[in-house]
Amino acid sequence: MKQFLMVFLGGGFGSVLRYFIGKYLNTSEGVIPYGTLVANVLGSLLIGIILGLAIKNNTLSNSQTLLLATGFCGGFTTFSTFAYENHVFLKTGDFTNFAIYTIASFVFGFLAVFFGMFLVK
Repeated sequence: MKQFLMVFLGGGFGSVLRYFIGKYLNTSEGVIPYGTLVANVLGSLLIGIILGLAIKNNTLSNSQTLLLATGFCGGFTTFSTFAYENHVFLKTGDFTNFAIYTIASFVFGFLAVFFGMFLVK
């Protein structure tokens, strides 16, 4: 039961923070949704750091890893919003922003995870 509570609490905090970032950085003008991009890249960096610490000499407990990685980062990052925003780009024929947003999300997301793990090495 404790494990479920850790994921629940972390996910709630992550989701609320993502909401605020999206509220202040995303615009409805059809440009790249920077709030989602920032949340996903920052969440990737954080999960790299968190899992790097968890792996390195068992620095984090199982409960801490569930709270931070599964809960917080899981609630903070959002594949579903990313997919929806890309759907909107495709539906409106905005292939340029679709390509930029998709490529930037994947490239910066992967680099952020690797960089986060590198930081705790």
